[in-house]
Amino acid sequence: GSLVCYTKISPHKSSPRDHAIDTITIHCMAGNASIESCGETFQTKEASSNYGIGSDGRIAQYVSEQDRSWCTSSRANDNRAITIEVANTDGAPDWPVSDKAYEALIYLVADICHRNKIKKLRWEGNSQLIGQIDRQNMTVHRWFENKACPGNYLYNRHGDIARRVNDILDQLEVDEMDFSTLTDEQVDSLTKRISDRLAKKSTSDYAHASSQKAISSGLFVDGNHDGLVDDPHGYMTREQLAVVLDRAGEFDKQASRSKQT
Repeated sequence: GSLVCYTKISPHKSSPRDHAIDTITIHCMAGNASIESCGETFQTKEASSNYGIGSDGRIAQYVSEQDRSWCTSSRANDNRAITIEVANTDGAPDWPVSDKAYEALIYLVADICHRNKIKKLRWEGNSQLIGQIDRQNMTVHRWFENKACPGNYLYNRHGDIARRVNDILDQLEVDEMDFSTLTDEQVDSLTKRISDRLAKKSTSDYAHASSQKAISSGLFVDGNHDGLVDDPHGYMTREQLAVVLDRAGEFDKQASRSKQT
């Protein structure tokens, strides 16, 4: 179902937008407004955004996605971007947002990207890359006007937002795959993406000591030539499991012989 729980369409918009949606622009409200009061403001003030998020995590729509909001002091940016206003729990210089608002933002952006065929969010924090969506498809208001928007709190988290949204988009892509029609190349590509993601994750605390013991003892070793994957924290095939179990049995035999002597 829709993530939107309140709709108040602003008259301050351009209909329809003249560019395909390929960019996300996150703003801050510069205040702790509710989604209702923000919607009322956009009825009279000559400004608007496509969406708004309150500190309670509720989401509102003020301008249809097919229309351009008046949000970023840039006609070109607003024609290609979905704009989102997020309420703030405190003021300058950071303009922080609540945890509920931040989590709602992640899921809203993922939903927007998924529906508009934006395969991946990209962020380098470089205003020289505006419009170069193959490198960066997130923009901020401060690049178009002398403003603090979206505040340092959200600005400094754009990389995290992109990472978390991309995790969701990857999962949605997997969920919608018809595995019966995948080619070998597609399977290999999907497996590599999963392995790459696993390689970036640190070992869970509960397993760290055991993992290190297995590696140092030789139970897990690097190199496919030994029958085990290069990443000791990755997935294991049944063949690799057989090697581990066989090695474990040999280690037990050696330990038993050592005790007897």
